[in-house]
Amino acid sequence: MRKIKYDRKTGMYLPASARPHNKGYGEAGASWRKRAVKGFNAPSGSAHEDIDFNNFTLRQRSRMLYMAAPIATSAVKTNRTNVVGVGLRLKSRIDREVLGLSPEQAEKWQKDTEREFNLWAGDKRACDATGMNNFYGLQQLTLISWLLSGDCIGIIKQYSPTLLLPYSLRIHLIESDRIATPVANGTGTAITYTTGKNPENGNLIYDGVEVDSSGMIVAYHIRSNYPFEIGAPVTEWTRVLAYQEHTGLPNIIHVMDSERPDQYRGVSYLAQVIEPLLQMRRYTESELMAAVIESFFTAFIKTAAPTDENPFNETGPAGPDVPEEPRGPNDYSMGPGQVNIMEPGEDVEFANPTHPNSGFDAFMDAISAQVGAALEIPADLLLKQFNSSYSASRAALLEAWKAFRMRREWLADDFCRPIYEIWMSEAVARGRIYAPGFFDNPTIRAAYLGSEWLGPSQGQLDPVKEITAEILACSEGYSTHEQSTIRLNGGQWDANVEQLQRENEKLNGQSPDPHQSGSGTEPAQTQEGAKTGEEDNNPHNPDNARRKGIQAFRSMVINEAIKESIKSMQEGEKNE
Repeated sequence: MRKIKYDRKTGMYLPASARPHNKGYGEAGASWRKRAVKGFNAPSGSAHEDIDFNNFTLRQRSRMLYMAAPIATSAVKTNRTNVVGVGLRLKSRIDREVLGLSPEQAEKWQKDTEREFNLWAGDKRACDATGMNNFYGLQQLTLISWLLSGDCIGIIKQYSPTLLLPYSLRIHLIESDRIATPVANGTGTAITYTTGKNPENGNLIYDGVEVDSSGMIVAYHIRSNYPFEIGAPVTEWTRVLAYQEHTGLPNIIHVMDSERPDQYRGVSYLAQVIEPLLQMRRYTESELMAAVIESFFTAFIKTAAPTDENPFNETGPAGPDVPEEPRGPNDYSMGPGQVNIMEPGEDVEFANPTHPNSGFDAFMDAISAQVGAALEIPADLLLKQFNSSYSASRAALLEAWKAFRMRREWLADDFCRPIYEIWMSEAVARGRIYAPGFFDNPTIRAAYLGSEWLGPSQGQLDPVKEITAEILACSEGYSTHEQSTIRLNGGQWDANVEQLQRENEKLNGQSPDPHQSGSGTEPAQTQEGAKTGEEDNNPHNPDNARRKGIQAFRSMVINEAIKESIKSMQEGEKNE
């Protein structure tokens, strides 16, 4: 006879063979039977429910930690310094084959365009609607706001051009709090109202971002003030189209990174580590206060005499003209050299913890490593402590720079390149840049808009080893001189070559202007054989001898560096 048992899930009496059984993940992470996870209730909804409903709180807490928790400040500023640094500089990369330009023509067009762009980007009055930052400062501000608030919004504005400011384009950055879903009476809050509907067209609005029936962003709704701003007038909303109707250029620059489909608002960079950062701050403050209190030399005098006069108490009047505040029944304080007269019959006792705590550093390092792992910043870089071996420190930097380069490319895609396209359109329309076919053919337009945005380099822990590696990579064809220059110091190889040519001419006592070296318009020739190239192989030619000497010296340096690098790696492996 089969056993019949009551099944709690179905509410029915079923035989053992008919009762539902856990299968697959039901016996693992989805189990409701195992003790370890059966109390693990993890409700989750759509991206709008999980993110939009909680974004207001996440922003406030992230900003507070940035202002008050050193580890949080380090995480954000480390990204700011390495991703943007002093600014991402334009390097024009046009497709000269599509445009039908020679290498020389393409190089000249790119240099002229970079120079013209810097005329606008380098002047804070020319590019910032508030006149506070130039384009490179706006990049820093955008990144910090993006990391703290989850996203950053740039409004495209047009000002009247002047003789000194020939461009009308201006960027007005606003914080993400001001992108909000409108409320009919203007009194809703960012906490209670995030999802709405546009009554004119029926489009849904998710936390200020209006989308059409296909989910495409069509407009943004901007508040006239911040939520809960003290003394602010009645809130009004302005609807701004995401793109211009006639040109298709963006009206709004929205910088964010997505972690879920159907997500229209970003999440703070610190969201996943808010709790450990807060607890670390509390623990640090507690240890710091305990150490300060322990350093005090404070005396408590027990007496049966009146305690009205106390010549030793530092809490008395600050001077002859300052009235003494009456002492309360429990007014005692601790401080350096502090003396307190106690009332008759009173006593004082202290807990006697041992400070500084010997496990403080180890505990903070362990939690910092977890925080850094979540933020993609190794603990060494987060704490700015490089106490590991060369190999370990270099591995940490390489891992961190994967994330830095990724965020740099995101910032370039969401911020720099859209603004560059808007600027280029105005520059071509005003005739300041010659780009035939720019407005006629999308392919030609894209060919002109090719760009690369160069920022700070990773730097070197051991310059000799790393520069030697770049020299080898260039000599063997694994890298170009331009790529190596960008990796080593973030510079531009073409500019370096031009500068080195001028410096070498000065060192050789030659004029940088070839027209000044001879009596005619052609450069002077010192030997007839120079015209035919006979002197190139002449061992008695001092220029050839010097060139060969430099090559021999470079080969020697490379070989010695390789030997030293191999030796250092072997020693490091032994030590580890």
